[in-house]
Amino acid sequence: MKDNRKEFIKKSMALAAISAGGIGTALSETLQSKTSNEFESGFAGAFKESTIRIAIQAPLDATANELSFYKQMGIKYVVLWTDETKAGADYYADRKKYFGDAGLEVCGFGNRSVHNEEKIVLNLPGREEKIEQYKQHLRDLGKAGITYTTYAHMGNGIWSSERETTRAGASARSFDLNGTNWGEWNGKKYYPPLSHDREYSLDEMWKNFKYFIHAVTPVAKDNNVRIGIHPDDPPVPKLAGVPRIFSHFDGYKRAIEMANSPNVGLCLCVGSWMEGGNNMGKDALGMIDYFGRQKKVFKIHFRNVDKPLPHFTETFVDNGYTDMYKVMKALKKVNFDGVLIADHIPRMITPPPRNNNNNASVTIIPPAASAAPTNYRGLAFSIGYIKSLRDLVEDEAGNYQNAPRLNPNKLL
Repeated sequence: MKDNRKEFIKKSMALAAISAGGIGTALSETLQSKTSNEFESGFAGAFKESTIRIAIQAPLDATANELSFYKQMGIKYVVLWTDETKAGADYYADRKKYFGDAGLEVCGFGNRSVHNEEKIVLNLPGREEKIEQYKQHLRDLGKAGITYTTYAHMGNGIWSSERETTRAGASARSFDLNGTNWGEWNGKKYYPPLSHDREYSLDEMWKNFKYFIHAVTPVAKDNNVRIGIHPDDPPVPKLAGVPRIFSHFDGYKRAIEMANSPNVGLCLCVGSWMEGGNNMGKDALGMIDYFGRQKKVFKIHFRNVDKPLPHFTETFVDNGYTDMYKVMKALKKVNFDGVLIADHIPRMITPPPRNNNNNASVTIIPPAASAAPTNYRGLAFSIGYIKSLRDLVEDEAGNYQNAPRLNPNKLL
């Protein structure tokens, strides 16, 4: 199997592509459905379930069709996001039951109103109220029995430029450090040269983070909630006068040591980390190895970019400059047992209906006009690819040794 790894991946990804078109499912389901004459060996045996839990970032009010779509892909877990208009222990418990009744476990719940919050990051008026709101968020999660939330510490949001295109014209987020760009979070936009009318110092940023993390960590511990800190996106040392302290390995190391708690770790967006290229202190593999050995990687955002700063475009998970097999392999090496999601997926087109006349020409609709808001095809493609990589590293680790082995030459 190891000798044929590249060919195995190639065949597996073709299956994922079929899944994206609505015909098949990911490799793990294919393994269980192929007839015996298509296997190298026909011995039976159940898979040992992976500790790498693949989840969907689902809407709070996911429809019955959406819930079925997730389960048809073999997904058992979801993560959710809300804001202060829909929050509280009762609401979190209600959503947990709603998805649970559909056979899906809620394994993370974020609150945009206390995430990337400028009042906390920059010590603006209202900071104490926002910190108290964050503490209440933790208490409410604990009461609802939800044990994870993501937190980001960017004072002027996630920065982007105009959308560009990636493979075959798919629309994707981009960022050009030397071009027109802006920050945005929770409906508010930030612009250069100074998003908050003055320059902030790095010392201020660390002082503000220390104040916040020391205030909330005891509450997280008391309520059995883990906080995963998301990297800065993009990982530029300063944007519009605001330093960004989660743009380098040293910053993460300092922050985790400052928190000094088993309840504080990483939500490592490997795509955001790739954006920084060789300027991050450690690459994504090094981050997984260093913090994963400490059991500090709680969640992974599994995505790819075409190249690092100063100008990048997000791309399909199989189409960037990073070998995502190596990322999955690194997660397995440290026995990652958290949640992994597909993230920032390029918008795939919805193919137009075919004329009954098979010889009729078909006009392809441009991505901007035809991309479904929920990007089902992009999500299905990403999940199929990710599941294939996970199943491959589990097989290499011997966890699928009692399962039928595919003959790659008979897959297609």
